[in-house]
Order: sequence, then structure tokens, then C-alpha cells
Amino acid sequence: MKVKTPAKINLALDVTGKLDNDYHSIKSVFQTVGIYDEITIELTESDINISCEVPENFADSDPIPCDERNIAYKAATFFFEQHGIKSGCRIHIKKGIPSQAGMGGGSSDAAAVLYCLSKMTGKEIISPEKLGADVPFFLTGGTAYVSGIGEKITPIADYSEKIFVIAKGKQGVSTAEAYRKIDSLVNPVHPQTDKLVESIENSPENAYKYFGNLFEDAIQLDEVKTIKSVMLESHALSSVMTGSGSAVFGLFSNLLMAESCYNQLFNSGFYVEICKSVNKSFTETE
Repeated sequence: MKVKTPAKINLALDVTGKLDNDYHSIKSVFQTVGIYDEITIELTESDINISCEVPENFADSDPIPCDERNIAYKAATFFFEQHGIKSGCRIHIKKGIPSQAGMGGGSSDAAAVLYCLSKMTGKEIISPEKLGADVPFFLTGGTAYVSGIGEKITPIADYSEKIFVIAKGKQGVSTAEAYRKIDSLVNPVHPQTDKLVESIENSPENAYKYFGNLFEDAIQLDEVKTIKSVMLESHALSSVMTGSGSAVFGLFSNLLMAESCYNQLFNSGFYVEICKSVNKSFTETE
């Protein structure tokens, strides 16, 4: 079975507190976008084997473990153990989503593995949040208000078919490091996540006014500032870092402006893609 599984961006991302278990509570709006990893799975008699295909344009800066450390491998192990299944599988990941970008590539891969194994074995998916807080979102995708530690997912009005440019430099940010920097912020200005949800529901043409990410203040990456500057000078309606970094998205009102921005960023050596927001997770390709 082969599926394409999408990236996500955070149209807004706020950290609202730190819990006793060292997790953080968040308020966010997640949106799947048309940048994809491709996952191929074949059931085998025993063992789990994983292989990865990583494009040269971000392979050097984003090492991706292609062994039992990969969350896709962990997802297969998790699924088989839950259901007492003794067989194994071969997993091949063709990467299109850069890692350490705040785009959920690993969680998307894990969700795709669970989805495929469920389809192939007829067994249900149980407790996907145990693999990672973002994994449950990727089982459905689309536009969602996300709260708690990321496990509370409420679908909201469809915000698909919007034009985005997404770019990333060579700097990566580990999630743990990003949250440490969040904890040290003094009197931060929080994004207006609730107003964003209300706007997507009632006046989506104005939703961009409420895009925002608390992690931008915490991390302060030069490449993020450079990308944002190019996007805004290219007439992006808004430009914001996604997740805990370090990719940046810009929303554009037309394709011509998006292409102009793409060309500037590409010629400056950044990873960059033009895509649209999409309203679902998985596309079966075989």
C-alpha cells in the first residue's frame, strides 16, 4: 500500500502553560498543506525494516534516522504489539517534508503507517497520541483547533485551497530546545488564537490578521527573519514561522506574487515550495 501524507503548518501557535509532567499546554490552529511524504508499506512474515529516500536539497542539514529510532518504525511496532500481530512489514519513506521544520513530518509518517496497517489488517487504530501529540491530527488533517498538549482536536471551518509559500533555511530547531526558550520568555505577547478560529469560521478573508507564533519571539533565528522579510516584501498577506521552527510560511492572494517570492528565496539558496492548504490527510497512490 502506498500513500501520500501531508505536512502541516500552525496558522497560530500559543503556549499557555507548563504542566507538572513537563509537557506544555498549547492553543493552536493546525492546517494540512500540499507538501507530502510518500509512505510505502508491505506486510512481511517477520521483522520491521525501514528505508528512506531523502532529497539532496535538505538531506545535509536534516539528518533523518532510518532505523528503529524513526517514528514510522515505532508506529509499526506499536500497532503490531497492540494487536498481538506476529508478522512484520517493510516501510519505505520518500521524504518531501523537511525535518526540524515545525511541519510535523515525523508525526505525519507515523499516522500514515497506522492508517495503512489498519487498512491492511482490518484492525483499529488505538491511542495514537501515545506516539506523539501531533499524530492524531494527521489521521484526519484539514483545519483544526488544537489544545491541551495537542491531543484535543476540534475540526473547524475548511480553510483549504489557500496559496502558501513555505521556506526553510539550514538552521534546525529541536522541539525540546524551543520549549526551553519559551519557558524563559518574560511578558510575551501571545497570538490571538481564539480570534483566528472565529475569523476562519465567520470571515476567512481576514483570518491572516490573526496568524502568529509565540516561538518566533523565543527562538529569534536570523534565517527566519530573512525569509519573513522576503515574503512580506513580495506582498504576502502574512508571514509566520510554523511550529517550533524553523520553516516559515507566507499566505498570498495570487499565484503570480507567490511565484515571485519563490524565485527570490530559491535564488538565495533556501528550501522553498509553493503549495495550497488541503482538507484531508492521506491520498492513496496505489
